[in-house]
Amino acid sequence: MALINTIREKSGWAVGAIIIGLLLFMLGGDFLYGRNSLFAGNDRVVGEVAGEKVDYETFNATLEQAKQAFIAQQGRQPDENTMGYLRDQAWNQTLYRIAFQKEFDKLGLKVSDDELTDMVQGNNIHPSIRQAFTDPQTGQFDKTKVIEYLRNLDKLPPQTQEAFRNFEANLGPERLAAKYNNLLKLSTYVTAAEAKRFDEAQNSKANVRYLLVPYFTISDSSVKVTDEQVQAYIDKNKGRYKVEDGRSIEYVTIPVTASVEDSATVRKTVDELATQFTTAPNDSLFAKLNSDQPYNAAYLSPADMPEKLRSQLPLQVGKVYGPYAENGTYSLFKVTGQKAGAQAAARASHILIKPEGTTPEADAAAKAKATDILNKIKGGADFAAMARQYGTDGTTTTGGDLGWFQQGRMVPEFEKAVFGATSAGLLPAPVKTSFGYHIIKITAPKTTQTYQVAAVQKTIQPTDATRDAAYQKAQQLKGEATDLESFRKAVAKDKSLQKVEAKGLGRGEQAVNNLQGARQLVRWAYGFNPEGTPTQVGDVSEVFEIGDQYVIAVLTGERTKGVADVASVKPEVSALVRNELKAEQIIKKLSAAKGSLEQMAQAYGPNAQVKTADNVVLGTGQLPGVGNEPLAVGKAFGLKPGQKSAPFQGEQGVLVVEAVSVQKPTVPTDVKSVRQQLMAQRAARTDNLTYEAIKQHANVKDERTKFF
Repeated sequence: MALINTIREKSGWAVGAIIIGLLLFMLGGDFLYGRNSLFAGNDRVVGEVAGEKVDYETFNATLEQAKQAFIAQQGRQPDENTMGYLRDQAWNQTLYRIAFQKEFDKLGLKVSDDELTDMVQGNNIHPSIRQAFTDPQTGQFDKTKVIEYLRNLDKLPPQTQEAFRNFEANLGPERLAAKYNNLLKLSTYVTAAEAKRFDEAQNSKANVRYLLVPYFTISDSSVKVTDEQVQAYIDKNKGRYKVEDGRSIEYVTIPVTASVEDSATVRKTVDELATQFTTAPNDSLFAKLNSDQPYNAAYLSPADMPEKLRSQLPLQVGKVYGPYAENGTYSLFKVTGQKAGAQAAARASHILIKPEGTTPEADAAAKAKATDILNKIKGGADFAAMARQYGTDGTTTTGGDLGWFQQGRMVPEFEKAVFGATSAGLLPAPVKTSFGYHIIKITAPKTTQTYQVAAVQKTIQPTDATRDAAYQKAQQLKGEATDLESFRKAVAKDKSLQKVEAKGLGRGEQAVNNLQGARQLVRWAYGFNPEGTPTQVGDVSEVFEIGDQYVIAVLTGERTKGVADVASVKPEVSALVRNELKAEQIIKKLSAAKGSLEQMAQAYGPNAQVKTADNVVLGTGQLPGVGNEPLAVGKAFGLKPGQKSAPFQGEQGVLVVEAVSVQKPTVPTDVKSVRQQLMAQRAARTDNLTYEAIKQHANVKDERTKFF
């Protein structure tokens, strides 16, 4: 606690409780002290960073700090999914601490006690300290409150003291990181020549003609791609195909869903409760004791009621409505009170006709169309059918129905029309709003009546017998599937099962496709199963219970860190290689054609297109009408007007470009301003690029899967 001791030597005190909550928050910071044990056995090693082993105990201590920070911030224990994210956070903190500390040591970077004191009560106050001790009324930072807080720290609760110790421990690493990053940021520069070239690229425009033969005009089936060609492409572009460890699996899920018998059992219970509910002496207590959902004593307007209950309006006090079945739940509702509410509610349908422009003519045309539709409805046409045919907003699928809504939720003109109506029915004229013209039908006129409703809701849950049946089905599949081939055969013969594939699962994955909380499945794929034996390709898993389903998987592939193999990227790379082969064919045929772009296109055939692109900007690399074509744009600006390029391979096909005119910027470049812009852009990227570079060279080995 060097910082506290230094401050105590220099200052006097009183209590400033404002920072306590913030200090607890700081427990989750990105920079944590601690040293790894270099003597733990390999069975206790969580990973390795820059040659330094990370033992389980040290990592778990960092994880526990992250967990306690989460509890302090959220006021609850983290669930398993959240724990997965906290483990990642703790691992990144560990990686940062070890890998970056070695860089700090190489440069001899240190942080003195005077610097730490300066961050709390000097001229360079830490942002969290400044925020905590700034008066929200005056906006003034009060340094004396910091001193008062620290002088009385040993009298505060142990949790608060520990929180500050962790905050203090973070200050040193954070200042070191700032020094290191500032060194790198200050090493970035932009020359005057770079600034001029950048400005010219952003402000140079060209009008271009081009000939394009898209790759899709040659069928994929006519161009064969071999594995050798795919491998050669990967070898030539290794930087694009670097991968981390990965596993591929196939799996099936057997959901545990309530059966018809389960539903009937719950319905019988609800029917019995309905009879009891009618004569219950205390409705709120009855609901609290018998409902799966918490009791809500609020008065509800029709806009806030369940649709089943809303359809029974007006409701009677003392009457039980239901049971209603919806979304796997049986519901009973007893009306226990009624009163006039503060806001009115109404229900309406509409057909919105939007003007096709902003001119008076467009507005008049929309009004005329709305009036015509309104007259058809008055003549007997079905409102909902007309809404589906002519409506121009999201209510067309519901026949224009807006449902119930309270006053204050719609635009003023619309609300004035709806809440001004005294009865249900079609309004006599279209209503104009900022959206267009509305044909409105009042489904239920405004009411201020609200109801207090006691609800008893029972979720239809699968019984133990249903769960056992699903488990037995999963075990039967497990018994038939001993390897990949038998797994696929067993799944294929059961039409109720659907096989799903998951490729390239990372070590730290918490979910598998849509399977949330599937960490145990990922750990199995990486070789950590109950038997303690490594998982091999072709192995079939045990039966996992994940959420409300049983899961069985088979390992179909392994990928090690490095450059991707052919199998893992074959579809993607095959498409690129196929385009290269198509380009060779197209270029050969185009090269034999002579004359203008039109003559070349005619000689090639109907698949060659000649088009014009105006105002092509050099700095964007975009060719209007085609898309991202940086090579084509670059070639166009390198040509003289009237000159055309040779055929070349582009992103979307083979192109020949011809410059029509090139316009260079006429306004002199403000070199200073452009340099500042580019410097800011590069500096903003420095932190992330630095982290990734150091991580890459730290030779990180992540073995957390052994434990979590």
